[in-house]
Amino acid sequence: MDRSSFPHFLGITLRWKDNDVYGHVNNVEYYSFFDTVINDFLIRVGGLDIHRGAVIGLCVDSQCTFKESLEFPGTVDAGLRVGQLGNSSVRYEIGLFRAGSEQPAATGRFVHVFVGRDDRLPVPVPDSIREALEGITG
Repeated sequence: MDRSSFPHFLGITLRWKDNDVYGHVNNVEYYSFFDTVINDFLIRVGGLDIHRGAVIGLCVDSQCTFKESLEFPGTVDAGLRVGQLGNSSVRYEIGLFRAGSEQPAATGRFVHVFVGRDDRLPVPVPDSIREALEGITG
């Protein structure tokens, strides 16, 4: 996968606290970048109401493959696409790129199951979110 594999991007500014004692972005931050690009997309494009909506997305699976280090200062371009869209779930595919790089520093997957906010039982992906996700299906 290269940059052209992803139809949606979010630029994320790296922060001083993202680096660890070894001088590169710590592995746990990569998962935060995944969560950020996904939820930013769901809120801004899909209309997800994280505060009062009846439906929320729960992460049930995630994975990251590290290819090269990222370091502060800099920006990471987080690429997003949908690999599989089910009735109540979606598998996202993510690429994290150094600014200007065509090859990812890391790739990963992240699976959301949409559930009722109160009962936490699976529900169909809401129409507005489904429409947004269909727009970035790979």
